[in-house]
Amino acid sequence: MDERTKQLIITAIIGIIAGWLASIVVGGAGLIRYLITGVIGAFVGSFIFSAMGIKLRLGSAILEQILTAALGAIIVVLLARIIA
Repeated sequence: MDERTKQLIITAIIGIIAGWLASIVVGGAGLIRYLITGVIGAFVGSFIFSAMGIKLRLGSAILEQILTAALGAIIVVLLARIIA
């Protein structure tokens, strides 16, 4: 398995976990929905955190990525509900 494939698998796993965490906070269900909201949330969360200069510094890069993606996914879901 090459490096790019590993990165895609890790991104998908982080997205699923982040989407699941977001669904606990704001509701929702379904593996595909978890993946989509988690991956989009990762982009939104990292953009917002970097724009605001926020650094989590939790000691674990994966935990920081999951938390950033989950917070971004929560924002995405709440915005989607406001728009809909």
